[in-house]
Amino acid sequence: MRNLVLLGGGYGNMRILQELLPNHVPKDITITLIDRVPYHSLKTEHYALAAGTVSDQEVRVPFPEHPQLKIIYDEITNINLSENLVELTHLEPIRFDELVIGLGCEDKYHNVPGADTYSLSIQTIEKARETYQALNNLSANSTVSIVGAGLSGIELASELRESRPDLQIKLFDRGKTILPSFPERVSRYVQNWFETNGVEVINEANITKVERSVLYNHDEPIHTDEVVWTAGIKPNQIVRNLEVEKDRQGRVILTKHHNIPNYEHIYVVGDCASLPFAPSAQLAEGQAEQIVDIMKRRWTKTELPEEMPTIKLKGVLGSLGKKHGFGLMADHAITGRIARILKSGVLWLYKYHKG
Repeated sequence: MRNLVLLGGGYGNMRILQELLPNHVPKDITITLIDRVPYHSLKTEHYALAAGTVSDQEVRVPFPEHPQLKIIYDEITNINLSENLVELTHLEPIRFDELVIGLGCEDKYHNVPGADTYSLSIQTIEKARETYQALNNLSANSTVSIVGAGLSGIELASELRESRPDLQIKLFDRGKTILPSFPERVSRYVQNWFETNGVEVINEANITKVERSVLYNHDEPIHTDEVVWTAGIKPNQIVRNLEVEKDRQGRVILTKHHNIPNYEHIYVVGDCASLPFAPSAQLAEGQAEQIVDIMKRRWTKTELPEEMPTIKLKGVLGSLGKKHGFGLMADHAITGRIARILKSGVLWLYKYHKG
C-alpha cells in the first residue's frame, strides 16, 4: 500500500479529502491525515469565536470517515524530505510516498518588540479561545487595541463591538484609508460603519513597541488593556525550516504542478505555497483541486498538462457584525445586509454540504 500523507486539516487538505473520498482514491493507496486537533476548524470564523458571538462548536467541522483514511493526532516537528519521513512529538515517524503540506501560517510581528509576548492572536482555534477568555473577562470600559485593519481585524472589531458594547475599541490601520485595495465605496462604507458604531479607526498607524497595558504608535504610548494582533502572516515554522527555495514572504516556490522542484510527489497547499494571489481559504481550495488532478494523472501515468489553468477566485466577503457586510463579487462592490447574507450562506454551504 502506498501512503498519501496530508499535513494539517485546513481548507486545502479538507478539499483534497472531499475530492478523493469516498470513491476516487485507488484501492492501493492509504491516506494519512496528521493534525493537532480532532476536527477541521473554520479559520475564517475565528474572529467570531474570539469576540464571543459564536460557540466553539460552531467553528468546528468533523473530519470525514473512510476505511482508507487514517487520522493521527500529534504535533509535527520536522519533515525529512530526503528520507520521506514526517517526524512527530509523541509517535514514531510516518513514512510517505506522497505528501501534501498544508500547515498554514503564523502571526507575523514585523520585528516589533513585545508584540509576540503581549498581544493576543486568532490564528489557531486554541489562540482564538484564549483571546475570547481575555477579551470577555475585561471589566466595563476597558480598552482593546486591534493591530491590523485587514479582513480579520475589521471583522474582529465589528463583532467585538456587538459582543461587548461597553468596551473602547481602537483599530490601528497602516493605510491612509481602510481597505485601500477595495473600491472607494466599500472603503467609505466600512469606515462609516465604524464611526457610527463607536470604533475608533487610527489610520497611518505605525506600531513600534508593545508592552503590558501599553501600545506604542509612532513611539507614542497609548494605554490599552488588551492588544489583538492581526497585522500579517508568515508560513508555519516547520515550512520555514525546510531547505527549499522560497519567495520573499518565506513561502515555498513550486512547479506549475504545485510540487516542490526535484520532489515530484511532495506538494504544498495554502498559505505556505508561493502563489500569485493573497492567501485565502478559497485559494487553498482551488489549488487543492488542481493537486488532486495532478495526483490522479500520476497514479494512472497520464500525461501532465503543459500549463495549469488560472485558479478562479469568486470574490471576497467580509462581515460587519451579524447584520452588515461588504465585499467584491465578480468585481462588483456590495455592501450592507446583502453582503452579510451572502457570507452566511457561503459558510452554511461549506459546513453542511461540503464540510
